[in-house]
Amino acid sequence: MRTVKATAAAVTAALAAAAAGIVAGRIASDAGLKPPPGRPLPGEPRLTVHSTAAGRIVLTRDLAALRPGTYGLAGDASHAVVGDVLTAEAHSADTVVRRLERVTHGTLAPGDKVWLTPNIHVGDPKSALGLDYADVAIPGELGVLPAWFVPGTRDTWVIAVHGLGTTREHTLNVMEFLHRHRFPVLAPALRGDAGAPRPPDGLNHFGETEWRDLDAAMRYAVGNGARRLVLHGWSTGATMALRAAAHSSLRDRVGGLVLDAPVLSWELTLRALAAARHTPGVLLPLAVRAAQGRTGLPSDHYGLYADRTVPYDDHGDRTDDMGPDRPPPPTLILHGPDDTIAPWDLSRRLAGAHPDRIALHTVRQAPHAAMWNADPSAYEEALRRFLTPLM
Repeated sequence: MRTVKATAAAVTAALAAAAAGIVAGRIASDAGLKPPPGRPLPGEPRLTVHSTAAGRIVLTRDLAALRPGTYGLAGDASHAVVGDVLTAEAHSADTVVRRLERVTHGTLAPGDKVWLTPNIHVGDPKSALGLDYADVAIPGELGVLPAWFVPGTRDTWVIAVHGLGTTREHTLNVMEFLHRHRFPVLAPALRGDAGAPRPPDGLNHFGETEWRDLDAAMRYAVGNGARRLVLHGWSTGATMALRAAAHSSLRDRVGGLVLDAPVLSWELTLRALAAARHTPGVLLPLAVRAAQGRTGLPSDHYGLYADRTVPYDDHGDRTDDMGPDRPPPPTLILHGPDDTIAPWDLSRRLAGAHPDRIALHTVRQAPHAAMWNADPSAYEEALRRFLTPLM
């Protein structure tokens, strides 16, 4: 009898532990499957505002606060834009002084908690940049997708696709540059965005299903005069661009891809997001399994090609039904080794495997999807050189 009771107790404890592991894995998977738009990604530190003065802001000293470049500075009820670190300014050992470019809305007061964001603009192309634009409606798989259309004189359109945890306001960073070079720009909202249809399961699929919203935008562009398309995506938006270039019925119209911090392994990105939430390492495999169970995502085995994100095999041949005789479109990857969310090494390997088709512009000291922010002028020059043959 004692043996039976002991066995029953052991089985009950094992079942309870398994159930707890499943719950914990599910919670950990939320880091990647439910990223709140407009909020900091896991691992992005909150900084304290110490003081402000004309053109200056003093922040808590942190590696994030020392990043070079131009960033949005977001708070719970405020948004500002900060420029480079002002090393010559007097400050205490635990603070950093940055140039305060402008306060977009709200106020900044000592004690406020803020975080750096790639979004330097708030609003729409007209209110943020003074660009004339139209609100257009794109018929999508799940319903109507709202989009901004900024007209241009060229027949090559750029479709700008935001990524993980951001909104289409992120695309405003490059919209002025693209408009200056006379490209029509289409920036769609995606499933799950404000004003767009909700995904059936309410979850992010790392581009696996969301790319069909980009496909709908491509159909809209071609139906309204675009002869050629450039797909410019950030983060999972870059993943969507890769999928669309491989699987869209309009892939022949894709003249180029611009990939900013592409997510080339959803498993590694999910692990990074969960770890940034202080998920114990032992639970990270459970987070991946939970994500697969909740979304049906295929396992990528941490590989560059196995997850079907990239439509080329190790020999450089297309893996879809286009066949090996059709080369991939010219591709520019903008990425760097300081991205802790989407491993730069995968981008480096991809570019190294296809040097005749894919160029890698390495950006250092830039967090995920903030390659423009770290050095706007160098980013735009790389973009100009890439787009010139496509004009």
